[in-house]
Amino acid sequence: MKLTPASTHPKTVSPIKAMILAAGRGERMRPLTDTTPKPLLPVRGKPLMQWPLEALARGGFDAVVVNTAWLGAQIADRFKSVFVLQPPSNKREQLLNEECLHITYSDEGRDFGGALETAGGIARALPLLCPPAAIGASAEVFWVLAGDVFAPDFVFAQAAVDRFAASDKLAHLWLVPNPEHNRKGDFGLSVNPNDVQGMGLALNLGPDDARPRYTYSTIGLYRRQLFAQPWCDIAPGNPHGIKAALAPLLRAAMDQARVSAELYTGCWTDVGTPQRLAQLNASAP
Repeated sequence: MKLTPASTHPKTVSPIKAMILAAGRGERMRPLTDTTPKPLLPVRGKPLMQWPLEALARGGFDAVVVNTAWLGAQIADRFKSVFVLQPPSNKREQLLNEECLHITYSDEGRDFGGALETAGGIARALPLLCPPAAIGASAEVFWVLAGDVFAPDFVFAQAAVDRFAASDKLAHLWLVPNPEHNRKGDFGLSVNPNDVQGMGLALNLGPDDARPRYTYSTIGLYRRQLFAQPWCDIAPGNPHGIKAALAPLLRAAMDQARVSAELYTGCWTDVGTPQRLAQLNASAP
């Protein structure tokens, strides 16, 4: 796997990378996903995955790793190796465009015959997300988000990266109020009343714990150490294609108070069924 050369235009933010998860089969979206990967389904006139690409570009981030498996060639054909927020008038302008994302693909379908699940896919892409030659935050920290979630107003901010990089946490999660399809939620949230930004610790609540739970939005900042011992047993780069879920790693880290979180109340939809997709498109402004 090889990254496209970065833009020569100077950036005002540190070049941490983002990973967009796009390898799933989308079983609940069938028959729509029988011929089209879920990240390419149209939402309000754009492929679903284009929304987070645009948000990352607006935030000043310039490099994305996309993992693919089911019909992954369609995703690579659609977005190629460079995504530009505003179409350039010529090739030189494209090279100098600040709102430009360089995309590389981690092709799990080609390499292993199918998706590696979330933690397995991140572990596979880790050498791309945190290259050995990188220094500072870009060597340790990266965004992770799902290519099938619609959150058009979410802001990928450098301030959030700086705050997380300065902490001792292994992950920072954005939680959302529970949607109808996940009423029980995923994780608890303990907020310091003196924190004006509403940030706190994500909690791994037991089945008898009555405290409120929230749903993980699938948007988060991660530190590479979460995908190494003692949290994760997968070898660097996941050369054997081990399938592994992310939730057990997060819950283990939560038990050691190593995962922070905050509540996001903006527009958010897990586009998991044809009905939700139809509702989104019917409610377009």
